[in-house]
Amino acid sequence: MGHEVPLLPLAISVLGVAGIVVWHVQGPSRPTARLIVQIAFFAVMTTVLAYAHAFPFHYDPGSLDGANALLVSAKILWWVHLSWAVIGFVRIYIVLDHRPREARLIQDLIVAVVYLGVLLSILAFVFGVPIGTLMATSGVIAIILGLALQNTLGDVFSGIALTLGRPYVIGDWIELSDGTEGRVVASNWRSTYLLTGAHNVVVLPNSVLAKLGLTNVSQPDENHQITLRVRVAPTRMPRTIMEVMRTVLDSSNVIVKQPRSNVVLVGIDASAVTTELQFRVTSPAQRGEARSEVIDLVYRHCRANGLQLAMPLESSVFAGTNARLEEQPTTPTALGLIEAIPVFSFLSSDERVALATSATRRIFAPGTEIVREGEALATLMIVQAGIVAMKKDNDEIARLAPGDFFGEQGSLAGMEENHTLQAVTRVIVYEIDKDAFAPLLRDRPELAEDLAANLAHRERIGERSTTLSIQHERRRLDLLNRIRSMFQIHRNHVST
Repeated sequence: MGHEVPLLPLAISVLGVAGIVVWHVQGPSRPTARLIVQIAFFAVMTTVLAYAHAFPFHYDPGSLDGANALLVSAKILWWVHLSWAVIGFVRIYIVLDHRPREARLIQDLIVAVVYLGVLLSILAFVFGVPIGTLMATSGVIAIILGLALQNTLGDVFSGIALTLGRPYVIGDWIELSDGTEGRVVASNWRSTYLLTGAHNVVVLPNSVLAKLGLTNVSQPDENHQITLRVRVAPTRMPRTIMEVMRTVLDSSNVIVKQPRSNVVLVGIDASAVTTELQFRVTSPAQRGEARSEVIDLVYRHCRANGLQLAMPLESSVFAGTNARLEEQPTTPTALGLIEAIPVFSFLSSDERVALATSATRRIFAPGTEIVREGEALATLMIVQAGIVAMKKDNDEIARLAPGDFFGEQGSLAGMEENHTLQAVTRVIVYEIDKDAFAPLLRDRPELAEDLAANLAHRERIGERSTTLSIQHERRRLDLLNRIRSMFQIHRNHVST
């Protein structure tokens, strides 16, 4: 029996080392198997220690001599395996439903407490260190470290509060009260990382983030409202102005259609009727594109309906403003439309006048099909007022506004329309026959290229695409070649 006691601590030490080796061999991909092995080795080690009457939670002063070094090692390994078994259980079973960040935080806190408790237990029950004195000494050290690491600890506890409060998750777009905004790409105990719209990473200490007002744009979804104020000269009734602004939003291809955008009259004085356009986009990244499109449409529809934008409030030229208000603005003529369209900007004044003279004014009632998919228009049509919907298989894919034109496929290239075009509101267009284009296309070959490019751009709008795909480029070249063939246009260089 005298030889059994030294052998038992040796067996425990061998079991402890074997458990560590097996634990590493299994790897982190098998947490349940790891936990079973840890519990098995821990149970066997506990049984052997109990058989040897060597209790790891009782300090034995005689265990620190050289003869009992194996017993000290066995107790340390027992405490290590105990901590690993508890941690393995925590990693597997402490999981919050659909809240991985909170679960990870709680797990890390429990693991830290377990390791600290095991360390103090080893010091007290294996080496006989007086824990009370150590705690008192460590308390003084903790105060000193706390003062020295005040900012760091503030960031850590703010990170815990933000994690438990869950005001955002990785991937959310947030706006701060100081004007900083961006998408959360990473978050740790110390700081949070935002990827801004300028594609820069902003690192915010958690203590700073916790003190700032925070708006989570991604909750409940990323639909983001934009407000745009427009001041219109009071030459028409405010209700008419509001209806024109509604038409502006209805003709947009970027903003969200449901829920419907809103127009509110927010003020009136002698110089302006002030309207507020409230619309949404599907992502904060689309704010710039949507605002630019709506501003462009405001100009087009105001011009098409004879409205005049008011002078800014800061302007001091009151006399000139009042003089202008006395003049009733008029809707643009065919010549005015042609002069405003970039495709015709390089034509000479006489060429633009000749083109406008050949134009015929037509009106379509709401719901009228201007051309069906698979048919060919015989004329080029320029929208003067109203909204035209582009449909594919009865699904609306885009809208055309004043200043847009269509029909170049049929009138200039003899091709069938690949969309149905239907009047959404009362639509006024100017029709231009292909015979009026014949001399221009022969004398100005670049006009055919611009018309083909306009078709590719319109199809990209319909497909919500921002890049010129191979399919769109092929269609552009097909249209360009057909126009050149029909009008016998010869060029040495073919644009690609």
